Amino acid sequence: MEHSGHGMNMDLPPFTLGRGLEFSPDPFFLISCVLALGLYAWGVVRLHRRGDSWPVGRMIFFVIGVLSIALVMCTKLNDYGMVMFSVHMVQHMIISMLTPILLLLGAPVTLALRALPVAGRGNRKGPREILLMLLHSRYMKIVTHPAFTIPLFIASLYGLYFTPLFDFLMESKPGHLAMMVHFLAVGLVFFWPIMGIDPGPHRPGYVMRMLELFAGMPFHAFFGIALMMATQPMIRTYENPPASLGIDALTDQNAAGGIAWAFSEIPSVLVLIALVFQWYRSEQRVARRSDRAADRDGDKELVAYNAYLASLNARSR
Repeated sequence: MEHSGHGMNMDLPPFTLGRGLEFSPDPFFLISCVLALGLYAWGVVRLHRRGDSWPVGRMIFFVIGVLSIALVMCTKLNDYGMVMFSVHMVQHMIISMLTPILLLLGAPVTLALRALPVAGRGNRKGPREILLMLLHSRYMKIVTHPAFTIPLFIASLYGLYFTPLFDFLMESKPGHLAMMVHFLAVGLVFFWPIMGIDPGPHRPGYVMRMLELFAGMPFHAFFGIALMMATQPMIRTYENPPASLGIDALTDQNAAGGIAWAFSEIPSVLVLIALVFQWYRSEQRVARRSDRAADRDGDKELVAYNAYLASLNARSR
């Protein structure tokens, strides 16, 4: 059996979770995951060496986020995903809807800004300065704006799966890798303005962030429902699954739709919880700042307000 045009001949037995989780590394993603963990660890160690701390929770989120990439791209889930639509959809949903949330909660950009050395007097642009320039560039303002991220999020589903583009990308190893990198990038730019801890060009209020979150989810759910209700296979790549798998193409497609529909709900709940927690933390910080200001100036605002009330009471007499 030709393995989706990748030049690999392999007969895959019927899918089981145990078989899907067997180690089968993709070199690109394996190296990328190791590099990401190494750079993050370097940043944390650098902070600790100079006496600064870094939240353990952020480290845990980032590590789990990177491991989630390895889970779907460095196991046989990646092999089965080439011939089973349902397994591919698991890969897609994790790497575009779950991984970005975990990575963003790890605040890698904030860590980089704190860990990277400041450029010396003779060098006006070091790594930290270049990163700051990128964060404040016109390009970042465009790609993180809701007017760009929400249509991109929707187009990544309908424009990919319901056009010949998906079949074209699945015909080659570079095309498949590019598609998975695209899924990850789309998830990052979509969720970054909504719940990211890192600084960015757009940081709307919490109510607006919730509206942005729910603006794209109905389209995602409808995509899953469309696959679930289809009466014939819609993706040519998965029309004729290998006989060794013992599956029906339409049944597998319906399962893929159910997975897509479910993932429109699960990440929404996770992000909503994170947003509410961030909102609460923000209000607590504002309250503490107000208390400190009141301690410094003897609560001048309260004194002035009481004087105003007293003057109104005197006038009424």
